[in-house]
Amino acid sequence: MREHLWLIGPLPGDRADPSPLVVNGHRRSRGPYTVGGAILRAVVPEVLERAPAHVASHDIEIRSVAPDLRDRVAARRETIDARIDDDERILVPAPRRTLRLANGVAEFLGACLSGPRTLVVENLHEADPTDLELLAVLVRRLDPALLTMVLASRQPPPRWFRGRVADSAGPGAGQVQAGPGQGGPPHADGAAHVASDCTDERSRAAYEALDPAERARLHDLRADELEATGEFSPRLGAVPFHREHGTDPRGRGAEALWTAVDHCVREGFLDAVTELGRRGLRLAEPGSDLWWRFTQRTATALGALSRQDEARDLYERARRGSQDPAVHAASAYGTAMLDARHPDPARRDLGRARGWINQAVAISTLLPDRGERAFKLGFDRNGQALIEARAGEPHKALSLVESAIELARRDLPPGRHPVHRMVLYANRGRLLAELGRTKEALEEYTEAIAVDPLFADHYLDRGNLLFRLGLTDEALADYEAAIRVSPPLPEAYYNRAEVRLALGDLAGGRADLDHVLELDPDHLDAYINRAGVLAVLGSAAEARADVEAGLALMPGNPHLLTVKGQLDTASGHFEEAARAFDTALDRAPGLGTAWANRGILRYETGDAEGAVADLSRAIEIEEGPELYFNRATALRALGREKAAMDDLRRALDLDPGDPDIRRALGLR
Repeated sequence: MREHLWLIGPLPGDRADPSPLVVNGHRRSRGPYTVGGAILRAVVPEVLERAPAHVASHDIEIRSVAPDLRDRVAARRETIDARIDDDERILVPAPRRTLRLANGVAEFLGACLSGPRTLVVENLHEADPTDLELLAVLVRRLDPALLTMVLASRQPPPRWFRGRVADSAGPGAGQVQAGPGQGGPPHADGAAHVASDCTDERSRAAYEALDPAERARLHDLRADELEATGEFSPRLGAVPFHREHGTDPRGRGAEALWTAVDHCVREGFLDAVTELGRRGLRLAEPGSDLWWRFTQRTATALGALSRQDEARDLYERARRGSQDPAVHAASAYGTAMLDARHPDPARRDLGRARGWINQAVAISTLLPDRGERAFKLGFDRNGQALIEARAGEPHKALSLVESAIELARRDLPPGRHPVHRMVLYANRGRLLAELGRTKEALEEYTEAIAVDPLFADHYLDRGNLLFRLGLTDEALADYEAAIRVSPPLPEAYYNRAEVRLALGDLAGGRADLDHVLELDPDHLDAYINRAGVLAVLGSAAEARADVEAGLALMPGNPHLLTVKGQLDTASGHFEEAARAFDTALDRAPGLGTAWANRGILRYETGDAEGAVADLSRAIEIEEGPELYFNRATALRALGREKAAMDDLRRALDLDPGDPDIRRALGLR
């Protein structure tokens, strides 16, 4: 039986199996997805020969994870953001984009690997977070009989690893044979060490014995060699490293780092942006355009990673180091968003955010170029709208967004800044929906989708609104469009599950929820909904497992406690059920399902008065035919026949075809 192996320590050199793919996982080699790119470069060319359509269906994942394959894998689902000028790019992919990519790679490999393969990764302790996330997904989703992984690291295995753990020096650890340039005897000289991109510490002493000028020359030579290959991925790792340590670090070194940062921002490799950007800041001339670009990209990535204090510090340095109005406007905007978007609601400071965004608006208003002024000012007003929306002022927010749209219409050149316009349309749609102006909101979402039909998020937004309006077929179409244009997107499958469950398709809804949790095992809402579905289907053991998994993610979650109470009621554990419902209602007094199910429990335990009280509270929160039917049952137990008949008639109004209600009323 094949199983994964985690080796603590360096990979041994006396291995026997000549077949595996051996990868130096150090991010200094090829940056983000050093490991993922190596896997795809080994697999995709062969799959192109026998199943080109399969490659085409995963174009986004392959092109992002293995940029060296872009000349062989056409962009079939490329958003408009990839085709606009740098000064028009305003979107940074969310941190969860890399999870989508990792799941797409897993599904691609699971479908196309033709036989058992072995992957050996060295230096995993130095890998980029994108590779660690990818390996976690591969371990979870692929059978080790299809892809066996041997992962060598100085560190013990993380929680996601499933397999055997061994010391690399211990017996039985040597299971694989290193490929060319990996393992073997130590390098004999510093030049060879530079050629290994300084990831092999066995030759460090020989390298450091060289004269500093000679080391710099060798770094230049190595960077030249790597650039001459025409491959792009070394420009994300080895090339900037060698240029930093070459003869022109502040010139060619800084520019090499910028190439890497710019690519990683576009792709959403945010951890790499923070590391590479800080290295670039150490080399770029303070106050220069390149220095500001490093500052802004790094601060943006830090904010997206919830590292607000570090991002704030960079914006403060920018204010102190530049007199450029555009720098001050952008820094003020960025600082305002840190205050308005803080992941901890208790630490959001909307008053301070207003102060910063007002400063940004004041500066942008003074910009001399009409087009630049319209873009920057519209961008700032959109930020103001976010702050007002967070403050509970949707009318003010809508007015600000509409003023930004008018600026773009009036002062921006035709065809310019399409992403900016798209974002404004979508934001106006969200605010109109919040204000109940649903027809107009749908029109705005449709306008945003027309700008870029391959941007998945707006299909989700429009689908959610359609679902709330009861337009289930149209909502399903939008969720399926989001699935079609994006790498595996947990939110789209989750939303489709909600529609299917609302239509009574329990099997389809459960299948979608199964897939959500395969894509994202930390998706709390999927555990909540699947536990409820399993309870209805009579799969009590599976439902209880989902409840326990969800409560491990969020102890005390009232929705999960409600399902637990239902399960305990059904199994006759009435005291445990009562505790679960009581705790749920302490945490969420407005949770109607908890009141309704505690009412059922009280009826089952002989407390008809308590049942009527709880069911009445549930009805106050949201009417439902089953609630009136159940309360009627409790009222009859109390001898209150007239009140019971009133409830049954109301239940019939809400669901005229229900046979149980009609039977209780003496109707055919």
